[in-house]
Amino acid sequence: MPYSVLGEGECLKELEPFANGAKEFKEIPRTQRYLNRPKLEELFSRRMERDKGWRNQKITEAVRDWGYSQREIAGFLGMHYSTVSRIWRRTSLSTSKSKT
Repeated sequence: MPYSVLGEGECLKELEPFANGAKEFKEIPRTQRYLNRPKLEELFSRRMERDKGWRNQKITEAVRDWGYSQREIAGFLGMHYSTVSRIWRRTSLSTSKSKT
């Protein structure tokens, strides 16, 4: 993750309330919109090797909720970005159908 002039750890936790709602503002750089997002290592665990459905849900969560690019996720998981894109598309479509 790039260095942040806002600080790290506890300092970011203190600033988090001021950033509420910033995810919707595309004018704000991603690194500032998602001040306290979990690292990919925290989102994905060994469980994904055994449970692809869980992995696919985590891919969707990382893109939708935490602002990770599909390319970032693909690089971390050792997958091609088009594979991650297909997984994300299928999972997000099935999630939106189940809500209606």
